[in-house]
Amino acid sequence: MLVTNHVLSGAVLAAAGPLGRRPAAAFVAGAVSHLLLDAAPHWGDEREHVFLRVAVVDGLAGLAALAAGTALAPRPRRLAVLAGMAGAAAPDLDKPSQLFFGASPYPARFDAFHKRLQRESPRRWPQELLVAAGLAALAVRLLRR
Repeated sequence: MLVTNHVLSGAVLAAAGPLGRRPAAAFVAGAVSHLLLDAAPHWGDEREHVFLRVAVVDGLAGLAALAAGTALAPRPRRLAVLAGMAGAAAPDLDKPSQLFFGASPYPARFDAFHKRLQRESPRRWPQELLVAAGLAALAVRLLRR
């Protein structure tokens, strides 16, 4: 799943309910949502050149979504929204860490568990983009209310 979709889901979780005033709970909920979303069928490509090309653009889009979500969040919910988005992105920190530093920040058992959850296919790109559009629209709506 695109990290942008994880970030957007973290924003939705923190903006939608009581988590909006509890940053620690929003962070944990975001991390749990990441694992649940990774268990759903989603886009992925094992060809490194394809994955890296998408990952760079997706990483930048995820950072932009994180900044936009933080900026759009009402002041009393801002920290919780940021925490929800950060928690939702956190499990994927293994990928840039492996690329740039040659090691994951997580224990090998967690990385193996995280990898086993994935249900990826290169044919699910349209689905991934629809999920992104839906989550972005929902996040903006919830953050602006």
